[in-house]
Amino acid sequence: MAASSVASPLCTWLVAACMSVACEKDHPLKSSMFQTPKRLSRWAKRRLQCSNGGVDYFSSGWISSFYGSSIHNLMSSCLAFEPCEAYSSSKGLSSSLAFFGDNGFSLFGSKPSPMNHRQRRMNRAAHSDKNMAVAVKPAAEVTAKKKPLTKQRRVVVTGMGVVTPVGHDLDVFYNNLLEGVSGISEIEAFDCAQFPTRIAGEIKSFSTDGWVAPKLSKRADKFMLYMLTAGKKALADGGVTEDVMSELDKARCGVLIGSAMGGMKVFNDAIEALRISYRKMNPFCVPFATTNMGSAMLAMDLGWMGPNYSISTACATSNFCILNAANHIIRGETDMMLCGGSDAAIIPIGLGGFVACRALSQRNSDPAKASRPWDINRDGFVMGEGAGVLLLEELEHAKRRGANIYAEFLGGSFTCDAYHMTEPHPEGTGVVLCIEKALAQAGVAREDVNYINAHATSTPSGDLKEFQALIRCFGQNPKLRVNSTKSMIGHLLGASGAVEAVATVKAIQTGWVHPNINLENPDQGVDTNLLVGSKKERLDIKVALSNSFGFGGHNSSILFAPYK
Repeated sequence: MAASSVASPLCTWLVAACMSVACEKDHPLKSSMFQTPKRLSRWAKRRLQCSNGGVDYFSSGWISSFYGSSIHNLMSSCLAFEPCEAYSSSKGLSSSLAFFGDNGFSLFGSKPSPMNHRQRRMNRAAHSDKNMAVAVKPAAEVTAKKKPLTKQRRVVVTGMGVVTPVGHDLDVFYNNLLEGVSGISEIEAFDCAQFPTRIAGEIKSFSTDGWVAPKLSKRADKFMLYMLTAGKKALADGGVTEDVMSELDKARCGVLIGSAMGGMKVFNDAIEALRISYRKMNPFCVPFATTNMGSAMLAMDLGWMGPNYSISTACATSNFCILNAANHIIRGETDMMLCGGSDAAIIPIGLGGFVACRALSQRNSDPAKASRPWDINRDGFVMGEGAGVLLLEELEHAKRRGANIYAEFLGGSFTCDAYHMTEPHPEGTGVVLCIEKALAQAGVAREDVNYINAHATSTPSGDLKEFQALIRCFGQNPKLRVNSTKSMIGHLLGASGAVEAVATVKAIQTGWVHPNINLENPDQGVDTNLLVGSKKERLDIKVALSNSFGFGGHNSSILFAPYK
């Protein structure tokens, strides 16, 4: 019974399609390699003769053809036809269910069942119009036509903005890096005497004057203020003046700036206020604590109506945002994107949380020496805060407005270790896969990469695993130079990837790579021939790689090159 009810609509369609063939002189009937089934009655045979042509379907071989051939062949032979007049004037769908005779035979070998509600509704629909069209297109038309190959849209960096422990001006920031200036110092924002770690890459002086409205500055969390400031500085650096802004198609401009921790201070203050009464809570505590609100507020300020969201993948946040922003441009969805990351977690709950993880350095007596990637005496990372934002732009769009082009984005990739919440994969599998995918996606040969800004956070296991992965990917390339920006500014969490991407692009622009400070006794297995020393080095960068990895096994790699 079930088989019959399932088959009925299909049988009806097949009969309607095939009966129309006899009514069209332009479609001669085909012969069959099978004989007429003996099980069919004479009455069924007579029913199949079309009144205007008198064609016997059994003698012409059509029904036996259907009986013996595959459903695919049936469909391909009858798809474009409509039922003939004889069928349209017949009892419709119900008659077609019985055309195989009164002996109880059906196409699928079971007896027909009484019509259900669905079949009756279809029967009424059949009588409503003589010409019941078959709603399937010919197979030849179903095949999608391949789009002609188009040249991929190129993405370039035309502006950058930073807020960091070593400077908020782009040139000041990079010059301090080149000189090996450390931004690590004792924490002053709150009393941290009870904590075993009392140092961080804390921003001592910061002003939003000229960048953020005073009213918002008093209400918003620092992560948002850092983001808004760095974003607007990137626009200013990119030459996006008010006149240029008025000419932009704002529906094709987007903001994709993320945060790993969000508005921790605003949320923490709300919890403290709740201890007294909910009436004491900041009404903006929820929206100002969410990681997406910085991007949203910046877009509102600029009137940019393109893609706007944030990504939070712990310490890999910025790279994920940059890669997705570039992809929006490549796909033709936007012409301009502000992207990067921001974090401000140097507050008691943030410091305490990382202390509880046993992830932080406790070298309180000598803060400037605390962050020491690849050094055998490293004892954990140093927290930092700040923001980094890049202005990515489609090449032709940038050229039309006469923008200064720092470098070209070549591509990138992201993977997951799928191994542990905080520890890297012991074999570096995820990191290697990420780098290899980035090279393949960008079409870059591994020997062309001669500068790597490593993630290297100054943790005992993380630094070595990343370095081993780099060796596996690039071998002992004597032209390769590797450094870590974190040796001077600490770990800016969700902002680290963007700030380090800015450092990478500045290295391409200036031809100088910054030193690795505090690398006094390299750990075993670390080839110092690949690492930049304690002084800045001159380097003609061919292709640069910027790595960023995060808790949860998030891996991301981005490739930049000089624009040519």
